[in-house]
Amino acid sequence: MIKKVLLLGISLFIFQAAFSNSIPDLIKNSGCSADYPNQNLLVIFDSTSVDMQESGLSFYHTHTLYKILSTKGAKDFNVFKYGFDPLSAYVDIEKVTVYRKNGEIEELDMSQVYDYPAPARMIYWGAREKMIEIGRLEPGDAIEVFLFKKGYTYALLQDDDDKYIPPMRGHFYDIVPFWSSDPMLCKYYSVAIPEEKLVQYRFYNGTVESSAVLKDGKMKYTFINKDIMPFERESRMVALSDVAPKLLISTSPDWYAKSLWFYGVNEDYGSFESTPEIDKKVAEILADAQTEMDSISLLTHWAADEIRYSGISMGPGEGYTLHSGEMNFTDRCGVCKDKAGMLITMLRAAGFESYPAMTMAGSRIDYIPADQFNHSVTIVKLKDGTYKLLDPTWVPFLRELWSSAEQQQNYLMGLPKGADLMETPISAPENHFFRIKGNSELLSDGTLNGEFTLTAEGQSDAAIRRMFTSNYKSEWETSVEEELLQVAPQAEIISMDFGQPYAYLEDHIRIKVKYSIPDYAIVTDEVIIFTPLVVANLFKRGMSHLYFDTDKPETRKYAFRDRCSRLVELDETIKLPGKGTLVAFDYDKNVGNETASFTGDISLEGNSLNVSEKVVLGKRVYEAEDWEMFRKVVQNQQKFAETPLIIELNN
Repeated sequence: MIKKVLLLGISLFIFQAAFSNSIPDLIKNSGCSADYPNQNLLVIFDSTSVDMQESGLSFYHTHTLYKILSTKGAKDFNVFKYGFDPLSAYVDIEKVTVYRKNGEIEELDMSQVYDYPAPARMIYWGAREKMIEIGRLEPGDAIEVFLFKKGYTYALLQDDDDKYIPPMRGHFYDIVPFWSSDPMLCKYYSVAIPEEKLVQYRFYNGTVESSAVLKDGKMKYTFINKDIMPFERESRMVALSDVAPKLLISTSPDWYAKSLWFYGVNEDYGSFESTPEIDKKVAEILADAQTEMDSISLLTHWAADEIRYSGISMGPGEGYTLHSGEMNFTDRCGVCKDKAGMLITMLRAAGFESYPAMTMAGSRIDYIPADQFNHSVTIVKLKDGTYKLLDPTWVPFLRELWSSAEQQQNYLMGLPKGADLMETPISAPENHFFRIKGNSELLSDGTLNGEFTLTAEGQSDAAIRRMFTSNYKSEWETSVEEELLQVAPQAEIISMDFGQPYAYLEDHIRIKVKYSIPDYAIVTDEVIIFTPLVVANLFKRGMSHLYFDTDKPETRKYAFRDRCSRLVELDETIKLPGKGTLVAFDYDKNVGNETASFTGDISLEGNSLNVSEKVVLGKRVYEAEDWEMFRKVVQNQQKFAETPLIIELNN
């Protein structure tokens, strides 16, 4: 068990920067694998000290001590890596010392630090990694690392001489996680900021020891947390940064200031200036447009479909500054900001008032104006004066203009008058309906003959349409067939019709299938046993809620998220080979609230059996207390899919 005196000692050592004579004692007294069952690595301390200059240039000194707890930990730590972007940061691994459990101390040769391109996929902006080989380690060994960095977090447009100064010159921000994937005895973070600068900070999702001390014209803000254990995750929970302890600190006065800066930096750069070639293309695209929304839709989907997502280093203009419309139009490729910038340029060329916006896909943006953004989108001002969000990155071959997989997500518009942080609205479930309606006949030999029609809209449409748009045309029929074979491997498709999947703006997806399934049911003189096809999780890919594990837990600590709000309606009428009585099974015929609900019905009249379900899921991000009802709804739908119906025939 770790003694409080050790924790206090660590804090004092960090404050006094006097580790060198005490490291072996800290290692010896820190505990072993028996104290941390099933853990591979122990972080004895993690100390970061930041010194901000008047310009905003910041110097980071990091000092960390790790202890190996297991053979796996030894294997995983045989190299030390640190990733960075050379456009915005300089990094130096200054010193690495290995403390062997037998008492030997080894200082690594710093000439063996390697600087190499970081592995990349789809975005190739020149990110790099520095690495040094630690070599063979054993449980009980420890590694001490000193690291220096100057710069900031994201790659933004800057002149070469000032490339380590943040884009909002004279300002500082940081987002500091106080959680860890490994047990950590002490985490220390301090930043010294010129005393005349306004500083806002807040510690989220926990408590921290903090202080602010004025020294030599700078206010030093210090934060310490102790005995940090690995954060317990839950399946499909919201982002860890939404619920785990973290510090946000910023000298930006508010989100309005960031909005004004974001507007100004792109206007000054000329990101959205059109060219004769762009003007010509816009006129061509809008030749048949009849309304305001026609024009917006056509331009949004052109930018979505015709600008390939691929990020390569294009020189000045990475990060918050959007590349010029001329560059994007010529290259026809880029990342989210290039797609957004292309759309803004085209909308302006068409006479619309349009601006960029920033958002954080996948997690919440908290209100302290630290730069919590990873995604760029477009806004357009409508004739009625309202702003509409557009996202050409997330809507290729999608019938929406703004992906509802981004509902309940914060965003910041870059407007001439500034804007506050906002949140995208919930999209009504009926905007994302998923419907299957079937008619079938069960023969006395157990063969099920029938047909069904699947229709879907919004995000449900996208989930189904992706079978076609992400596959070769030669595989389209196979993709549909596989959905049926997953439910009934012996199924034979007689005919299918899925229209023109690439004509996604003309209508929502519609798939019609006629089939025959031998030996689908058990049929005797006394009983019929089978599961109606339509409710047997057919085309499950369109119902992401069915991938939740509802067996456990019964309760949740944290909020969770699905792909999107959704309406599911399943209905099938089956003609049976005889009349009988339905043996009831246990399910909730009607359960739910405004957040999640299920309605199910099974009826038998003569030899006609009807089965129907309706599932309504009201949002994308759910609170922990929503889990009970969400779980019941999914369990009831699964019961219909997994519980065969039993019909006792009349003799």
